[in-house]
Amino acid sequence: MKKQLLNLSLFVVILGMLFICVRSIMDPIEFTEERANREKAIIARLIDIRTAQIEYRNTHDGAYTDNFDTLINYIKTAKMPIVLKEGELNDDQLERGLTEGKVLEMIAKAQKTNKWAEVDKEGLRGFRRDTSWIALIDTVYPKGFVADSLAYVPYGNGAKFEMETRCDTTKSGTAQWLFEARTDYNVYLTGINDQELNNLISDMKKFDRYAGLKVGDVENPNNNAGNWE
Repeated sequence: MKKQLLNLSLFVVILGMLFICVRSIMDPIEFTEERANREKAIIARLIDIRTAQIEYRNTHDGAYTDNFDTLINYIKTAKMPIVLKEGELNDDQLERGLTEGKVLEMIAKAQKTNKWAEVDKEGLRGFRRDTSWIALIDTVYPKGFVADSLAYVPYGNGAKFEMETRCDTTKSGTAQWLFEARTDYNVYLTGINDQELNNLISDMKKFDRYAGLKVGDVENPNNNAGNWE
């Protein structure tokens, strides 16, 4: 009886050790897989933020915004010019100083006076440049994009990305704007495996790297790159 109890206890210990060994292998694998799945969505959102900031900068004298409400409203309401082009200037015409502006003035004058000799001589009767305006959101984002989601971290339980801007002055005296949007590992990886999360954060600190995902950098200009790139 004692021998049976001893064998049973030994069997339970072996099972326990086997379980611990299996979990020691599987925990990092499962954590890495879930991390990759979540970060795929977060990276996509950070790229959307970068796209919005670049478009905002293009119409605000090179400046970014650190306010999500401002950025989202811009994305919802801004419009982009689309130029319909018909006809091109050849090398000879360009060398003689003809420009698109001059040609359009020439055509406008011909339309008023009904004298087309000069236009026809250059073969530019069909030359056109028409501008139309379309919604920015329909141009730079896929169909169904929800601008209001821009500020929120996927898997973050309602948490928002941190975003800040900075403006430095270069040696030439021009303004250099920088922006950064980021979210910590603690925001979107908590609850998967606390030990693996702590190990990951510890490794990032050891190598003096940001413990999370971010795009842009307000301390070191990086052309708005993401830290995953």
